Amino acid sequence: MFCGCNVLQPVQQPRSRAAWRNPGSQGPVAMQPERDQAFFETILSSIADGVFTVDRDWRITSFNRAAERITGVPAEQAIGRRCSDVFHADICERGCALRQTLETNRNLIEVPARILSSPGRSVPISVSTAVLRDGSGTLLGAVETFRDLSAIERLRREIDHQYTFEDIVGRSRAFRRIFALLPDIAESDATVLIEGPSGSGKELLARAVHNLSPRRHRPYVVVNCGALPTALFESELFGYVQGAFTDAKRDKPGRITLAEGGTIVFDEVADLPPATQVKLLRVLQEREYEPLGSVKTAHANVRVVASTNRRLADLVSEGRFRDDLYFRLSVVRLTIPPLRERREDIPYLVEHFVQRFNAKRGKQIAGLTPAAMEVLMRHAFPGNVRELENVIEYGFVLCHNRLIDVSHLPEELQPARHEAGEPQPAASRLQWAEADAIRAAIARADGALGKAAEELGINRTTLWRKMKRYGLTAAERPQH
Repeated sequence: MFCGCNVLQPVQQPRSRAAWRNPGSQGPVAMQPERDQAFFETILSSIADGVFTVDRDWRITSFNRAAERITGVPAEQAIGRRCSDVFHADICERGCALRQTLETNRNLIEVPARILSSPGRSVPISVSTAVLRDGSGTLLGAVETFRDLSAIERLRREIDHQYTFEDIVGRSRAFRRIFALLPDIAESDATVLIEGPSGSGKELLARAVHNLSPRRHRPYVVVNCGALPTALFESELFGYVQGAFTDAKRDKPGRITLAEGGTIVFDEVADLPPATQVKLLRVLQEREYEPLGSVKTAHANVRVVASTNRRLADLVSEGRFRDDLYFRLSVVRLTIPPLRERREDIPYLVEHFVQRFNAKRGKQIAGLTPAAMEVLMRHAFPGNVRELENVIEYGFVLCHNRLIDVSHLPEELQPARHEAGEPQPAASRLQWAEADAIRAAIARADGALGKAAEELGINRTTLWRKMKRYGLTAAERPQH
């Protein structure tokens, strides 16, 4: 968006008339006042953004056609009135952009706001402001330009609907598949196993299964299998009755009882103690269990969701996890790939976190600079989505501008700290593009290097050499 003061510069000359230099003459050419006004109005009427000016009493002195269209207020009704009586903008309450500009003598650029149009419709806009002075420096008032963002907001909502589900964000093939299956999975009562590396969002997916299910109004209970001591695990899970052991002075319900009618999530189920694996198998098969010290069988009306950062099938083959329990848990199996294998999700996640932290911290950061985004797109993200969220939060702490730049990123992401095997930010963009093309070809070929080399039009040896140069492996492909 341009700053409106650039358009209005001709009228910032002394009030008598504006002097414009004719390129073919040796001096200025005087323009007639009526020609000045016609010239001024022609420029304003041709601008797609709304433009209006105010005097020092906040009364509107000019109002262009785009301003009429966006607000629904005719110019003859707007001119002479205070701007707050015409716009009814939310920033009139939380910090008028024009007032800030006049008080600080600083231009504001693309401040987000919403106005209430004449038909009563809430219109999202971005606002830019500047002061107006005459040729002698005397303050005349201020100018504001504003852009209607309704179409952009509609497009954003369509994109958000397509690439978000609950609080999960992703547009990669893996997540599009998960989004397509999730409503049907949630509607059923089948046991769900969610596999994925730490920090990839397994807990969000488990919560979405519950929130979309018929049990959504019932309890949601999480059992951290890796955090509970083995000796206390069964009493925490199944509960106990008074007198079950020395300190059991009263009955205590277990997590399964607390989740009655709802969903119970076994987080990091691979850490489940072997003795408890047998008893959990009974819960899944028979839907019953006994609290410690009880002779009565309790029935479990719960939906079971399990998550793990390890492949249970590998643990089964190693004899470290019961195969019968694995098959009971994996009725429906969802796999979340690490973030490095779905880099196309990074821009969407960044925007999601920027919006979240803007709301949380009361800031108005618009996003990342291209250079900062480029650094994130090259990073391996061993901590996955959780690491990316931490990086954006770190940027919010350091950034006092509209855009988070490379200097606002953690030290380990600074260009000088990049691994030698990766193309450096200062290196040729062609190298970066080549690395991306190779990574994408390997992903499309599901790791078949011969097929990837054929698609790229190079031989297999050349492909290996380039992969080594950029630190790529045949594992750079989506999980299925």
